[in-house]
Amino acid sequence: MALKGNLRNFSLVQLLHLIHLARKDGRLVIRGPRETAELYFQGGKLVYAGFSSKPVGLLDILYQQRKLDKARYRLLKRRLGHMDDKALGLMLVNAGYFSPTDILAALKRHYADIIRHLFSWVNGQFEFQKNVPPPRDRIPVRLSLENLIIEGTRQLREWESLQAEIPDLDMALKFVDRPRTDVKQLKLNVEEWRFLSYVNPRNSLRKIARVLNLSDLEVRRIAYALIQAGLVELVRPEDYRPKRVIRHAFANRSKEESIGLVQKLIARIRRS
Repeated sequence: MALKGNLRNFSLVQLLHLIHLARKDGRLVIRGPRETAELYFQGGKLVYAGFSSKPVGLLDILYQQRKLDKARYRLLKRRLGHMDDKALGLMLVNAGYFSPTDILAALKRHYADIIRHLFSWVNGQFEFQKNVPPPRDRIPVRLSLENLIIEGTRQLREWESLQAEIPDLDMALKFVDRPRTDVKQLKLNVEEWRFLSYVNPRNSLRKIARVLNLSDLEVRRIAYALIQAGLVELVRPEDYRPKRVIRHAFANRSKEESIGLVQKLIARIRRS
């Protein structure tokens, strides 16, 4: 009988711990709200991880990790893009581009990053199917789960803490009258600047998460950081339904332009 459930009741950390201790073989499928992940295990070790809706090939992984420059990536993609990962990996090794160790290290890093992303999923149906082998065209690795379980445990504690601070995603944020932090001194990444552009009592955190494609953990993490910075505060959202889809103000703008827009946005909201 397959192991089935929801991440709300049985977290990914617990699933990995079970798979690790029991040294299980098989496939773990996790269906989130927007994508489906597939993880394959042999002897309790991760051998492959990916998303069924957007599979990533070996060349893409090497390029994303800056093992290939853009020119060489495009050349290899054009000439060898039809090959599966196993044949491609063998060709790259024989041609002297990479050693087997280089390729396995890149794959392990990519698969581990997928697991770290999945740790942010707090809701989603999962099913573990015994003895399902990994895809034949993919290069299998043997990645121990121990360190990932430790990371996931820490993230689970963070989730519990953030959930206590922000228990309801139907709450909204508003800029405070007297920010404790100078906006010019904020060091935010692109995603956080985009998030800031939606801060408005009319937009619930749940709506912002949906528009920006953020998980429950990610939206709470960013909101809590802005609250701690003394820039925003939690409020009940106004009873408002926008006539059109909300759009962020920072598309195709530099960081300096984004900071200026945030300052104007704060001033406008204070006057409203």
